[in-house]
Parts: sequence; structure tokens; C-alpha cells
Amino acid sequence: MNKTTYAVLFSIYALFASIGLVQADEGLTPIAKTSDQWRFEVTPYLWAPGINSTLNYKDQYVKTADLNANTIISNLKSGAMIAGEAHYGNWGVLADVVSATLQKTSNTSVTPQAPYTYQIATKATLQQTILTGAATYNFLNNEQANLDGLLGVRWIGVTATLNLAVNGVSPPLNGESKTMSTVDPIVGFKGRYRLADSTWYVPFYADIGSGGGTTNVTWQAMLGIGKTIDKGIDVSLIYRGLYYDMDSTKTNGQGLLQKTTFQGPQLSATFSF
Repeated sequence: MNKTTYAVLFSIYALFASIGLVQADEGLTPIAKTSDQWRFEVTPYLWAPGINSTLNYKDQYVKTADLNANTIISNLKSGAMIAGEAHYGNWGVLADVVSATLQKTSNTSVTPQAPYTYQIATKATLQQTILTGAATYNFLNNEQANLDGLLGVRWIGVTATLNLAVNGVSPPLNGESKTMSTVDPIVGFKGRYRLADSTWYVPFYADIGSGGGTTNVTWQAMLGIGKTIDKGIDVSLIYRGLYYDMDSTKTNGQGLLQKTTFQGPQLSATFSF
């Protein structure tokens, strides 16, 4: 990711933080207390990851795809990113949705036999959805920290489609599409650590899973800085990483992704009620 992207993300976060600085911090705390009442959180966010992936095509590993966040954002056709939690006492549930469709078109000139030259148009589409759901249990809750254990599942679904069109050839060549999905149990923890009795805090999250049939191992981790800017409103800037190591032999060589890493900054706003 280049300096421009970092500058934009940090500028947005600085704007949110400055709003909080002009408000009185008295009575505000980033650590929610457990109680025998329902408590809900909704967190829309923007995650701008780079993607590094080894692909499998017809039983053979092919070259690694390495896409930075700028490339992904420029080719983003649609997307949605949101998380939510519900708590009652020490127990809770959480859900997280990342959905994105990337599309890129290009034109290439080829000359199979002079003087004939053809224009080949390609349109590559990647549809990807990651769903995480888990039950949580609170192990620690005091003025300085909150810690939840979690047990759940993560589902990932990816569809890659390539369409070709050659001028002078009608109809267009049929596109090729490949789809994969897997569900994996996960176990982990999440929470916050309050900084020096202030409204600033360190959010953290980690999980690991396997045993979904096609996955050797998957893990996800987050760490960053956040601030409570008003009662029931937090903002945070974190670095988030997600990793998948899949086994093509478990899918008869039809696995699309093999070793894939998503990692990059995430800007979030959390609304509690």
C-alpha cells in the first residue's frame, strides 16, 4: 500500500479522534460492563487488505497473485463490511460479514499470422464472501480490560470468472468459472485494554481453526488503537490479517485458493446500545 492510501486512512481516523478531544471525557469509558441486560453493538467498517495468494488450476500450482490495496480498491465493483454483537450477562454472540466483487477488464493485441491482428478483450470477475459467527463468554471484565473467549465457525466462498471476446469471432468465447467454499470451526479470544484510565483503548482479536474438510489451517488476528468519542460511539484503526492454507487433494484438485493471506488496515466505527 502506498503512502497516499495510508494518509487517507489516518486522516479519517484523526478527524474522528479530534471530535472526541473537544468533548469532555468525564464519565466515558471504553470498557462496557457485563450485566443481566441485553447489550448490542453494530460496527460498519472499511478494510483495505492486500492479497497474496497461491492458486491451483487443473492439479497444478500456478504463479502467486500479489495484489495491493490500491489495485483492489480501483477494481472494486461492490462490497459490504459489517460486524455485530449481542451480549447478555457473560454470554454473547458475534457475526462478521465481508463481501466484495472485484472486476477488471483489459484489451490485448495479438498477431497470430501477419498481417492479421486481433484484439482480445478479457473481463475477470472475483466474487468473495467471508462469514464469521461465534458464541462468546466473558472471562475478565474490570475498569482496565475486557476479555471474551469465542467458539464458532468461518465460511469463505470464492467464485472466479474469466470471459474472453475476440474481434472478428462471433459469438464471444465462453467464459470459464471456478467456485470453492469451505466451513471451518474456529476458537479464539477478543477484547479491549484501556490505556491509562482514559477513553483510549487497544482492541485485539485472534482465532484459529481447521478441520473443515478442505482447510489445513486458517487464522485471523487484529490489533490496533481506538477511542470512545461519546457514549455508545467508538472509533478504531486496526491492522487485520486473515490466512487460509487449503489442501487441493481433499477437493479432487479443484481447490481454487491454496495459501492465501489478506492483510491491511481497517477503519471502524462501533455503535453500542
